[in-house]
Amino acid sequence: QVQLVESGGGLVQAGGSLRLSCAASGGTFSNYAMGWFRQAPGKERESVAAVSWSGARTRYADSVEGRITISRDNTRNTVYLQMNNLKPEDTAVYYCASTLRRSCGVWGDCDSGIDYDNWGQGTQVTVSS
Repeated sequence: QVQLVESGGGLVQAGGSLRLSCAASGGTFSNYAMGWFRQAPGKERESVAAVSWSGARTRYADSVEGRITISRDNTRNTVYLQMNNLKPEDTAVYYCASTLRRSCGVWGDCDSGIDYDNWGQGTQVTVSS
């Protein structure tokens, strides 16, 4: 079972950028489709982005399309979330997640939490106005 550890969160002003990283260990990373989710206080967890095994296919939530990029480096067992032009409404705890579901790995379009098997502990992102 893969273990996931996120890093890179912090406090940033609106319009700024952050890059989150999620390091995986304990499994064959390239076998896992990966996703990023977030949960703001008082709100339900929501999908931010997903990526296929190879990194060639991705999917984004409408609210972040054009501002956030998911990528992965299978040689480093790491998935990234580059976040630009951040807004106060992006404030949340960000989680990475992994899944062995083949369809997620092929298409990189899994945006439901129930599709994922393993979760990291989360990293806080706070965007001030």
